[in-house]
Amino acid sequence: MTDTLSILYVDDEPDIRLIVEMSLKLRPDVAVRTADSGEQAIAMLHGGDWRPNLVMVDVMMPGMTGPELLAALRKDPDMAGLPVIFVTARARQQDIADYIALGAKGVITKPFDPIRLAEQVIALTR
Repeated sequence: MTDTLSILYVDDEPDIRLIVEMSLKLRPDVAVRTADSGEQAIAMLHGGDWRPNLVMVDVMMPGMTGPELLAALRKDPDMAGLPVIFVTARARQQDIADYIALGAKGVITKPFDPIRLAEQVIALTR
C-alpha cells in the first residue's frame, strides 16, 4: 500500500481511542484522527478540508450510536460512500450479520489485538 490510509476513529472511551490510535499508527501508511462521539465525528467530517478514507466506530455510545452514525452518513450525499467499520464487543454472529446488513464494511471485535489491528483494518478495506 503506497497511499496513506486516513482513518477517523469514533469512540466515547478515551483509553480505547488512545489504544486504537497508537495501534493504527504502528504502520507508517496509516493516519488517524479521533472523535469522542458521533456528533463530533459529523462535525469533523463537515468542518474542514480533511476527509478520511475510512470511519471506524464503536457501536454502543451515549447519544448517537455507531449504527446511527452510519445511517447519518448514508443519508448525506457527500458521505454516503464512506466505508465504515464497527468496533464492538457485541459480536455474536447475528450481531455481525446485522451490522453488515446496515452497510458496514466489516466488524472488528473487542477486545482486539493492538499489534494486529492495523492489519485487520487493511484486510477489511481490500
